[in-house]
Amino acid sequence: MSSGSEAANPRQRNVIRKAIDILDAIPFAVIALVARVATFSVFMRSGTQKLSDWNATLMLFENEYHVPLLAPHFAAYLAASIEIGSAILVLVGLATRAAVGVLLGMVSVIEIFIYPEAWPDHIQWLAFMLILLARGPGALSVDAFIRRRYGYR
Repeated sequence: MSSGSEAANPRQRNVIRKAIDILDAIPFAVIALVARVATFSVFMRSGTQKLSDWNATLMLFENEYHVPLLAPHFAAYLAASIEIGSAILVLVGLATRAAVGVLLGMVSVIEIFIYPEAWPDHIQWLAFMLILLARGPGALSVDAFIRRRYGYR
């Protein structure tokens, strides 16, 4: 009698091994590019949404988004600027780690002070931004071009 817990037969093991080898061969530059596009899409969408109805944005910052230590209007301008500016920097891969650090700081403020129940979304954002923070933007980026051009490590 065979059970589901038996080891895979040699043919199945070969298929699994080949699949893993294919996945292992994906260059980091591709993974980083996907992480950069994901980061860009989340924050550019949020920033442009703020700009599309600026009066509603100001009202949200006055009445719902109580950012500590910042005046509501200043916080609104700052949030929109960070989202759009950092999103563009991350997409092109310029000052990527710094831009991701700023975005993670903003997400931390949102998570702690505004929407603590939104952690399922925020942890997903953390996942793709942590790749960029830890490993950088990859070879397909302005940062990598500058490093190659000027010999920086």
